[in-house]
Amino acid sequence: MAFKIFKVIWVLSLFAVLAVLFYVYASLPETVVVNESAGTISVGKQQLFYIALSILALANASVFAVTRIFPEESYPFKTWYYGLILFANLFFIVALSFISLYNSAEKFDYPRIGPIIYGSFVLLLAWVIAWPVYRIYSMMSKKAI
Repeated sequence: MAFKIFKVIWVLSLFAVLAVLFYVYASLPETVVVNESAGTISVGKQQLFYIALSILALANASVFAVTRIFPEESYPFKTWYYGLILFANLFFIVALSFISLYNSAEKFDYPRIGPIIYGSFVLLLAWVIAWPVYRIYSMMSKKAI
């Protein structure tokens, strides 16, 4: 049951990240500033769009590869992997939104968005760590029986 729920939520997150990508593309200037701390790194609007689209396509297409490679009985791993890509999509949404906000002409207090960016990244890392912890716990509980 959890597998089907994560699958539906992943599909919704895929639509959401694509909608954010298209919205951000439409709102960006022709030259997009990505980093200014160690020197200005700028990239064209179209290059950023195609790089982001490629990363999203590879990440989300890997779900189909995982479901085909692993056997039908490996629902816990498949459920975890759908969750991983779900949290990756959440991180992409936050990152693309931040790039759009940074390149807009609006004045914004950027340190206020830091917890959201770091929070989405911490959620992604916590989900990555959850699978090995789950496997270790399940092996230890089988040995105890």
